[in-house]
Amino acid sequence: MSVDFDAKMFERDRDKILILSDFNTDILAGLFANDVNAPAVTASSAGFSQVFTALLSPDPALWEHKRAALIWVRPEAVSEVFSKAKLMEPVDHDTALREVEAFCDPIIAARSRVPTILIATLHIPDEERGYGLLDLQLGLGIRSLLARMNQRMAERLSGRKGLFLLEAARWFACANPINHKMWYLAKVPYSNDVFKAAIGEVKAALRAVRGQARKVVICDLDETLWGGIVGDLGWENLRLGGHDPIGEALADFQRELKALTQRGIILAIVSKNTESVALEAIEKHPEMVLRQNDFAGWRINWNDKAQNIADLMKDLNLGLESAVFLDDNPAERARIAGALPEVLVPDLPKDKMLYASALRRLDCFDSPTVSNEDRNRAAFYNAERDRRISLQRADDVGSLDEWLRTLRIKVQAEPINDLNRQRAGQLFNKTNQMNLTTRRMTDVELENWANADNRKLWTFRVSDKFGDSGLTGIASVEMLGDEALVTDYILSCRVMGKRVEEAIIHQVAESARKLGAKKLIAIYKPTAKNEPSLAFWRGSGFEYESEN
Repeated sequence: MSVDFDAKMFERDRDKILILSDFNTDILAGLFANDVNAPAVTASSAGFSQVFTALLSPDPALWEHKRAALIWVRPEAVSEVFSKAKLMEPVDHDTALREVEAFCDPIIAARSRVPTILIATLHIPDEERGYGLLDLQLGLGIRSLLARMNQRMAERLSGRKGLFLLEAARWFACANPINHKMWYLAKVPYSNDVFKAAIGEVKAALRAVRGQARKVVICDLDETLWGGIVGDLGWENLRLGGHDPIGEALADFQRELKALTQRGIILAIVSKNTESVALEAIEKHPEMVLRQNDFAGWRINWNDKAQNIADLMKDLNLGLESAVFLDDNPAERARIAGALPEVLVPDLPKDKMLYASALRRLDCFDSPTVSNEDRNRAAFYNAERDRRISLQRADDVGSLDEWLRTLRIKVQAEPINDLNRQRAGQLFNKTNQMNLTTRRMTDVELENWANADNRKLWTFRVSDKFGDSGLTGIASVEMLGDEALVTDYILSCRVMGKRVEEAIIHQVAESARKLGAKKLIAIYKPTAKNEPSLAFWRGSGFEYESEN
């Protein structure tokens, strides 16, 4: 499922991508232009069968202003051996693998010309039976050879920053994937349905590398996570697990949700229910896969769900554009979609046995990397939930400062290195609120920038008595004579408002002073979401000068 945006956003965020292919991509480019899902894309072709020429071309006009390149070729364009294998000639499969490596080398080199390169895996239509029964036999079958070629390509490109393989086989799951007549008429081998599926995958990838992945799944309870109304039936009589097909399907649905947490997605609840009754069901029902500690927060009451979602996301310090809302009730879905258009509200199937399948098909969680911080994000947010509860119960503690002292917060600064570089790159591209300039850089670009003699960049890890929040801050300065320019000041929403902000500024100021700076300057670049950064800097003790 793709994410829809309004027309103004569609035009403002239009990306330019270059298509490199061994077939005519005019129709594909046209479908890109007309697709309404974000991001808006203008696609241009490097020319029919000009893949290697384009990859090796130093011509800046070909690559200028391109955000990404899509390489989509038939296996015959990669390997002469494969072409012969399709004709049932005896061939050396290892030679084909060397041809794949030769195909990958200019792709790796082209990464310096464009931030992101998407490469479709090699595919042949299902109608091509090859050797039939023997087609997966090692050293003989065509599909055996194709699988090895794709594996070699994955091995060759693995770990290369900005290079991503797209599983093309998914695009051919439509009813009529091949267009034989159009191949002979215009060298267009595939149907529009295949092209549209590819466009969906490409746009999901572009959203991922732009840091626009969804981060939170907010679930209803009754008839969504379990079958039945807990307030009427009691938790003992809910349909969940067991030998009931609906109950078994809903348990699998919960397993799919829990699996998302391993990718860094956090779970939350918004449900019209009595909180004590609902939480009792979550903790006591023997077939519950998800327990209370799996949820970063909840709003379980009889209030309007739209307001509950807004309040919950505020507690989580995340924007509404980070949320996905799952509810069996079409009326509630319509309410959220109308009141909170930033929230993604997919239509769940009427048949609960299809819930898990619908969740697996969502493409809004794609991310270019998965770090240890991602895998531990649920624990981070659960600890933050405990902190909020601690604050709510802190009437006897007194002031906010006194409560913060009880947390025993620690902030650890370290320069960028191989261990923290990936997570630092994620913060650069995902953090919007406490972000001074919102400039976007990959982890490699970030490291290269920081290597200059007149620049310093630090990452910051934050922990307290409730747990480790991980690498949640970045700051950098650039020395310009006797002035130090704060180039980046980034802080995850997880630790905002706990005086971590001041600790980071102190580190920056002291380091700049030791480098000989007599003046520290921070230039705020406003965006639609980073006003919290301005509010902090205006209250930080620095002299504020408005351009107006």
